[in-house]
Amino acid sequence: MFIIEGNIGAGKSSLLKVIKERLPHLEVVFEPVNQWHSGKNGQSLLTDFYENPERWAYTLETFAMVCRVKEYIKESSEEKITKIMERSIFSGHYCFAKNDYINGFMNDIEWETYQAWFSFLTSNKVRIPDGFIYLQVDPKIALERIQHRNRSGENNISLKYLEDIEKRHNEFLIEKSGLIKQIEDVPVLALDCNYDFEKDKQYLEKIIYEISEFTGTSKKLPQKEKPKWH
Repeated sequence: MFIIEGNIGAGKSSLLKVIKERLPHLEVVFEPVNQWHSGKNGQSLLTDFYENPERWAYTLETFAMVCRVKEYIKESSEEKITKIMERSIFSGHYCFAKNDYINGFMNDIEWETYQAWFSFLTSNKVRIPDGFIYLQVDPKIALERIQHRNRSGENNISLKYLEDIEKRHNEFLIEKSGLIKQIEDVPVLALDCNYDFEKDKQYLEKIIYEISEFTGTSKKLPQKEKPKWH
């Protein structure tokens, strides 16, 4: 099980779609974002959070954690299949919930409660991933992509928020600061996703091959898929 991580607008879903098409020996699992984007009575937790983070941060992050854990447990039960999932309980904690607490969107009691659940789930329920694939992108480019796709609920995302989330991702995946022992040694493949890999075919070949190498599945690539630059 491998996890694709990265900022909002980094290109995670786009890359997973390419992987699904180009690397059929890998099974992709998209983030269940619709579960917290469209709630009962038409209420969107994601929209509520961006409009009023102090009120909705704990609710959103706790619900997102539950959704991710349920999906992760289900998908990780099939050990013979190599899978790549979009985001995880780990980035939920170290990037988004932690950032909420640092910025005062969660109070001390909410943060302690969230951490208690995180500790319980990672100690008893969640299988440790085989690796993280980190899509790195400049926050300004991420914001341009967000504005271009014009996805419902994202119109209140600020550059400051994206810069904060990028910092949290770097602390988590590059610096490995303050991590639980279970994931300290999990390898990380960092990919520069400032390029539009969907249009830059040569760069896309590079990314596809690096992911195949990282996941230990490059031998399953057809010979024509192996780029000459490697």
